[in-house]
Amino acid sequence: MKPSRYLTALFLLFAVFALPLKAADEGAKVVYHVDFNDVTRYSATLTSINNIMNFYENELMEADVHLVFVGHGLRFTTDDALKGTPYEHDKALLERRDELKGRLDALMNSRGVKVKLCDHTRNEINLDKAKIYEGIELIPSGVADIAILQSQGYAYLKIQ
Repeated sequence: MKPSRYLTALFLLFAVFALPLKAADEGAKVVYHVDFNDVTRYSATLTSINNIMNFYENELMEADVHLVFVGHGLRFTTDDALKGTPYEHDKALLERRDELKGRLDALMNSRGVKVKLCDHTRNEINLDKAKIYEGIELIPSGVADIAILQSQGYAYLKIQ
């Protein structure tokens, strides 16, 4: 191979590896959306958040991760049984509530994940604010918050 081809290949290799450095300098911004009632899917969301936080930390990236609960996601923000509402707890949630609550608490308090609940959803069923887990921020509109975050460059993730 000619020296000029080596230089070209070296330049391209450098360019490819330099791209992630720019992202690392700017940090990582992600918003997760939970509007479903499936306990296994919610557990997978918490696992995904933990995994992405591990990745960012290993890459020495500043992470700004938000978790926004809307609609049926309300089930995962309170110990209230939500009887008579569309969000009523079921056996699957009751069996795993303490585990899921502990994992959410660890993400908020140990990993710095910002957790928010749509106040419109909470008001819809007249759930007392005091029944929401400590540390969860009430926001006027969950979907509006997600849209604003996306307009600010946050990546949108929703576990399927």
